[in-house]
Amino acid sequence: QVQLIASGGGLVQAGGSLRLSCAASGRAFSTYAVGWFRQAPGKGREFVAGIAWGGGSTEYGDSVKGRFTISRDNAKNSVYLQMNSLKPEDTAVYYCAAERIGTGSRFGRYEYWGQGTQVSVSS
Repeated sequence: QVQLIASGGGLVQAGGSLRLSCAASGRAFSTYAVGWFRQAPGKGREFVAGIAWGGGSTEYGDSVKGRFTISRDNAKNSVYLQMNSLKPEDTAVYYCAAERIGTGSRFGRYEYWGQGTQVSVSS
């Protein structure tokens, strides 16, 4: 099993940056793909970015391409989401999720979920 803790959210002005972290506990974290999702008030869950278990491939949602970067450090059991050029529409609760031997696809079957971290972008 894997337990995930998302952190790094906060309030930032439009155009600013934040770096989210997803820290995992449990064994063999390197064998899990990790995805970031977000949910804004009154909206459905949206895929943001994913990274494969081997770290060799990444995938991004259309609305964040070119602005967000996902990376992982298996030695630290962590995955990061660097968010640049933030917009008010990026405001949401961000969740990280893990899928064993996954590719980080938006269609992955993510079995484990973190508790979420709030990102608020002011205009």
